Amino acid sequence: MVGASACGDSGGGGSASGDKCGLKLAFFGALTGDAANLGINIKNGAKLAVEEYNAKHSDCKVELQERDSQGDEKQAPGLAREVVKDSKVIGVIGPAFSGETEAAAPIFEEAKLPIISPSATRTSLGTKGWKIFHRGLGNDDSQGPAAAAYIKDSLKAQKVYVIDDQSAYGAGLADNVKTALGSLKVGDDKVERNVTKDFNPVITKVKASGADAVFYGGYCQEAGLLVKQMRAAGVKATLVAADGVKDPGYITTAGKEAAEGSILTCPCAPPTEAKGNFAQNYKAKWGQESGTYSDIAYDVANIFLKGIDGGNTTKDKMLTFVNGVTYEGVSNTYKFTSAGELDPQYLKIWAYKVAGGQIVADKEIKTS
Repeated sequence: MVGASACGDSGGGGSASGDKCGLKLAFFGALTGDAANLGINIKNGAKLAVEEYNAKHSDCKVELQERDSQGDEKQAPGLAREVVKDSKVIGVIGPAFSGETEAAAPIFEEAKLPIISPSATRTSLGTKGWKIFHRGLGNDDSQGPAAAAYIKDSLKAQKVYVIDDQSAYGAGLADNVKTALGSLKVGDDKVERNVTKDFNPVITKVKASGADAVFYGGYCQEAGLLVKQMRAAGVKATLVAADGVKDPGYITTAGKEAAEGSILTCPCAPPTEAKGNFAQNYKAKWGQESGTYSDIAYDVANIFLKGIDGGNTTKDKMLTFVNGVTYEGVSNTYKFTSAGELDPQYLKIWAYKVAGGQIVADKEIKTS
């Protein structure tokens, strides 16, 4: 199946003529489904970058192709095969989630199509030997210990219960947190993403453990249900989660009262930290504040666009460009290791808090 994915593509180039005009970038992530908010944040950031580029290159535009994965790793291979069939696509912004990245990356690897994910954090993605793989943020080896450090140093929790949703992202992150917590972990359990609705069996165990903090590795829908049911059962432990929960949908599902005080970590700085006019331009374009990973997606798109503008008009040339780039964006500076990881000197982990029904920046968590 992987071999067939490159059919109809020469493999070595995105544009046979080497012309900058008519080239495409692809966004790959959820635009519908329960993870749509995060995907739309990313797509809108990337689309803003492309539209700004096209306004300055009206005679030689770049197209942004949108592929809606619904955050479902089962759909990812088919969508990836669709992307690589189009020889004009020379870069992928995404995939957005770890599971779909794991499923789609072998197809992009076969087609030699460079990808930069603005949001997939599972550590093992950088260990597969994929030459096309890059990510514009820290992985769970940085976010997990940072979340554990916040639990220890800021919450001063004495007993922590760890739950994950068995997804590639959630389980990997929870494992990192458990390791970093050490003896503070008093129990752990698993639920199932898109399946578990009744968390009371797990909550009974949390209550019996006496935990004063619960870490949840997973996404916003289940996290919202979990904390809502925790509060209904009289469990007052602080809910701590990561970037997959940093979404207004978490508060909507949980209810403002139940979500209040939750801590959400993210390998991303607050939108207010973005340089230049990004925040104003984003709001003017989309009618709302930029969301989680909008600014990183904007930067990722601009890395590819800078490559195109510099004449890197084949997949091979673009991959060489991305591998060697040092790009100062609105959210961060980007430089990639040989494994496609963000250079450690540029890692950022922030803690956010739910306060007054809003997700607000709390403080940066130092990673070293």
